[in-house]
Amino acid sequence: MSRKRLDLPDSAALIAGAAPDDRLSAPSAERNIGPILEVLERVVPPEGRALEIASGTGQHIVRFAKARPKISWQPSDAAAERFASVRAWIRASGLANVADPRLLDAAAPWPRDLKDLDLVIAVNLLHLVSDDTAAAILANMADALAPGGVFCLYGPFLRAGRFASDGDRAFHASLKARDPGIGYKDVGWVMDLLVVRGMEAPECHEMPASNLMMTARKTGSA
Repeated sequence: MSRKRLDLPDSAALIAGAAPDDRLSAPSAERNIGPILEVLERVVPPEGRALEIASGTGQHIVRFAKARPKISWQPSDAAAERFASVRAWIRASGLANVADPRLLDAAAPWPRDLKDLDLVIAVNLLHLVSDDTAAAILANMADALAPGGVFCLYGPFLRAGRFASDGDRAFHASLKARDPGIGYKDVGWVMDLLVVRGMEAPECHEMPASNLMMTARKTGSA
């Protein structure tokens, strides 16, 4: 199984030096954090344990943690190259409910302590990995949730095999040019995989720039 993941297209534009520490800022993260938070505030439980997959710069998780201060948030990534930025964002936030980032290959079996979670979230990830890797990540996310736990997935998707915009079509083509094994995943394909793993039928929230936020709960009582 290939677990290679490309960086986001604006990774080369990461802004360093704007703060007197190691914080990096990704333009895409700044653009999408507001709409993502609007959805999270409607579906995320008030307390519990949460895991973010592919935390990147760390911009998102400190905003999530501020919005839900009674949740213990765990940032993670498959590579430690941006952990200095994640830690700097945590320090600058002054929040006590965000743990130190940890290494996690989300497509490999997860450690035992990442079970019975109340929330698992991934932002802008699936289109940057292969179908096999995406399927493994989705399965692990669903399996790690406690009954009633919430699954959140943000990014660009195909809708019944079609692109939502010409921009999506061009972006998908650019991803394929860089790595033929990656690209947009279809919403129906994602939904089918989640339901098989014990999730309720996901809800799709329309987001800016033709993106979607998919949310679902684990079957069973919370």
